[in-house]
Amino acid sequence: MGNKSNPAEPGSDLSRREFVISAVGITAGIMMAPSILVATPGTKEIHKFGEKMSMKTRKLGNMEVSELGAGCMNLSANYNVAVPKEQGINTIRKAFENGVTFFDTAEVYGPYINEELVGEALQPFRDKVKIATKFGFAIDGTIALNSRPEHIRKVVEESLKRLRTDRIDLYYQHRIDPNVPIEEVAGAIKDLIEQGKILHLGLSEASATSIRRAHVVQPVTAVQSEYSLWTRNVELNGVLATCKELGIGFVPWSPVGQGFLTGKIDTNTQFDAKADFRSGFPRFSKEYLPLNMPIIEWIKGFAAKKGATPSQISLAWLLAKGPNIVPIPGTRSEQHLLENLGAHRLELTAADVQEIETTITKFPIFGDRMGKEFMSQIDYTI
Repeated sequence: MGNKSNPAEPGSDLSRREFVISAVGITAGIMMAPSILVATPGTKEIHKFGEKMSMKTRKLGNMEVSELGAGCMNLSANYNVAVPKEQGINTIRKAFENGVTFFDTAEVYGPYINEELVGEALQPFRDKVKIATKFGFAIDGTIALNSRPEHIRKVVEESLKRLRTDRIDLYYQHRIDPNVPIEEVAGAIKDLIEQGKILHLGLSEASATSIRRAHVVQPVTAVQSEYSLWTRNVELNGVLATCKELGIGFVPWSPVGQGFLTGKIDTNTQFDAKADFRSGFPRFSKEYLPLNMPIIEWIKGFAAKKGATPSQISLAWLLAKGPNIVPIPGTRSEQHLLENLGAHRLELTAADVQEIETTITKFPIFGDRMGKEFMSQIDYTI
């Protein structure tokens, strides 16, 4: 059946490497009226529009953030055309109004326009939030990496300007650059921390080995990798264990499986070949998507029993996996934003987590999580 991997077993993902770069955004959402409830039909209410949320906090290293963050990439990049600027600003500010204090972006999203959007949206309450952004791509029309110290010193100034701030709370190396020793990268960030331009070092899609090497030079505050109910590689390659051992926070990106775990994607879903990267991702292909549907059908049924949505179950499961885990779901729809944030009210018991994991391990996952070009820059060479 081609490329087949179980989310609870090592798959071909672990031996490859990936990168994320783009100039387009996620599918448009519809702004819903205040009377609409975020819950599955026939179930109890998880959240009602107009009702502000309060959210607990968690620690990424020694940096305190809301237990759910906001991934802002989808507003400007990756899964379809960018949203209108006003809609993007409103979505970011709506997240803040509902307790989110941790916002994630990158210079490569757009490129550049997502940082500009985040900077403008957060400027009125900059001191009340934490901003994470990323460096490491050449952004020269290729997929080349560039983490040379001189390049880092240049692009940090550009990111600071776009973000309208004098410091970046968390600065991730977006992908490990095989041409630059990680110690040199960590050293460059250490210098910027001493200058006050950066407050914390992060790594994205890094192996346990790279995390340890960087941590010796400059303590790593957070590691960001894809992690969800259908992408569980970090449980097996030592990344999660290393973060726990060293007191490093872990930030799952695509915590709802690039939209798959929302339950809103089915075999009739069409992905724009020009604007949506998922059109080239094996898991979403016409060959493999039908084979992957059983897992989401089961999650839908479990969610209905809990009076929740599949997205909320997926996020609540991640929150239950460890106190150092802070998912960053991304959306551009107010409806979906509040649905996602409602997950913080859904407390899964140990029995719930066991049932979820025991069941989903019975469903094989078909196809790599991204295409070969993207997987080629994942630092899982361990």
